[in-house]
Amino acid sequence: MSPRQPPRSCDTFVALPPAAAGDRVVFGKNSDRPADEVQEVVYFPAATHPPGAALECTYITIEQVERTHAVVLSRPPWLWGAEMGANEHGLCIGNEAVWGREEIDDKEALLGMDFVRLGLERADTAEKALTIIVDLLEKYGQGGNCMESQMAFTYYNSFLIADRKEAWVLETSGKYWAAEKVEGGLRNISNQLSITTKIDKEHPELKEYAKSKGWWDGEKEFDFAATYSYVNTARMTTSSGRYCEGYKLLNKHKGSITAEIMMEILCDKDSGINMEGGFMTMGSMVSVLPQQPHLPCIHFFTGTPDPARSVFKPFIFVPNITQLSKTASPTFGHNDPVKKQPRFQSKPDRRHELYKKHESVAVAMETLTDKGKEMLKKIQELEKQKMSEMESVLQNGCFDANQAVNLFSQCVEEELKIYS
Repeated sequence: MSPRQPPRSCDTFVALPPAAAGDRVVFGKNSDRPADEVQEVVYFPAATHPPGAALECTYITIEQVERTHAVVLSRPPWLWGAEMGANEHGLCIGNEAVWGREEIDDKEALLGMDFVRLGLERADTAEKALTIIVDLLEKYGQGGNCMESQMAFTYYNSFLIADRKEAWVLETSGKYWAAEKVEGGLRNISNQLSITTKIDKEHPELKEYAKSKGWWDGEKEFDFAATYSYVNTARMTTSSGRYCEGYKLLNKHKGSITAEIMMEILCDKDSGINMEGGFMTMGSMVSVLPQQPHLPCIHFFTGTPDPARSVFKPFIFVPNITQLSKTASPTFGHNDPVKKQPRFQSKPDRRHELYKKHESVAVAMETLTDKGKEMLKKIQELEKQKMSEMESVLQNGCFDANQAVNLFSQCVEEELKIYS
């Protein structure tokens, strides 16, 4: 058993109408990871698989399904899964590290990030993704080192799952779980259990297990977060901490949340949402999911650290998408230290081209030298231009699929030109 780790995690948000502006669902996440860990943005097309095919995830092999959906993912390149992503059906998932009363086992199983990708590849709605994740959790369990290091960093997981119509929060502790359908238009998750007494789905033995451990007496109203963790749920939205800060930022803009507002929230450093230090925001994502099915969902990814000094670049699912080569990290096949036993004996250079260029100018932008100021102004103008173009797509309901094939990659090229 590993000792309980200090809470270092991410923040994931969703706004549904009427909290979001227009008839759109807006999803956002910051991925907070070790400051020396690259985050890549990659695309995998839909695929069919032969009966009985096996699927090699980060640590274990499981059964593959007959068909997998096209997905775009933001992820640490050493693992199979993803921190966050979307699929061709307008489904978005982000996960968080959570800790609680249940001891965390170091045994290798599925990572929380594996569940994110599995849900996206196998489901076309938020509720179906939830079912797929909990079924896989029951069958294979969760566990294994969540960091590319010989030092163990393990945790359980919570998930925010959204589609064009609804959103769900799924929180886990070992094999046990509770799920809450998002009501009221706003929800955020951070590095703590947050489902209290509104439980819309649950593991069949959730309450009995809590009773057997002495965490719940079976008499008072069952509060999942209070029972399975050390959270004072009465003060969750008023005490200090990123969960509370995220809650405040969402509610500050309730009724008018757009993609731009979600990006502002993800860029907020005073709240700790845009994290700095040994663990920092290494990648960010915002998605706009129109409730009208004829309109495309638009997903924005940075692929670089610190969203305040990065470009949110648009991606739309269309056939024959150009591979995202400039944000894809090098691969090492069976020679990857993650694949060898014992694992993590060395750490290869996983930086992709955009990451390298961004890294080379990050100090100038951070210290606001004359060159840095000019560069920051240019990437902000680029982002604003792309946001305006995507708003036009959503307003007019028409776009050129041939141009969308290169939409993300073209924006990366324009960003690289600024850094050069």
